[in-house]
Amino acid sequence: MKTLSPAAPRLLLHTRRVECTGWEREDGLFDVEGRLSDVRAHDLDGSRGNAPRRAGEPIHLMSLRITLDESFTIVAAEACSHQVPYADCDGINAAYAQLVGLQIRGGFTKAVKTLFAGQQGCTHLTELLGPMATTAFQAINPAMERRRALRGEPADDPKSADRLLDSCHGLRRGGHAAVVRWGARGG
Repeated sequence: MKTLSPAAPRLLLHTRRVECTGWEREDGLFDVEGRLSDVRAHDLDGSRGNAPRRAGEPIHLMSLRITLDESFTIVAAEACSHQVPYADCDGINAAYAQLVGLQIRGGFTKAVKTLFAGQQGCTHLTELLGPMATTAFQAINPAMERRRALRGEPADDPKSADRLLDSCHGLRRGGHAAVVRWGARGG
């Protein structure tokens, strides 16, 4: 396994954890849940209008759940701010219901940033949607392949090459994976 080179001597200041999980529901829909926590390695005294926090206690602890259909369209969304630094922070949670109707595809991140720009959203919840969108692809695509195989159809979606080809270095036209999966040689 490859690793980073050794780090210089240093002092821990802050830890952000993002965890995203994908679920297949019994009703045929999919849930993607994201959770973000920010923890400081030192106490915060509350002198800046924020809630005081002890070192190691989350400043931010937030969750977001989106429910998607097979076309990656969001059919339900719910945000929850479990622990926030400012009294008004959790007042924005209901705004994330505006995700309903958006489709996770090209342009999703731009649409999200426009919808929740500035005071119309929460920086942390909005940032969480990026890794949640990636998690949706990682979870739903294999589930859809399994569903197609169970129906006796080819497991690979005929449109997958259109969606995935050249979407990253590993899936570039002419790269090993693109040639093996789609016969997509360099052009």
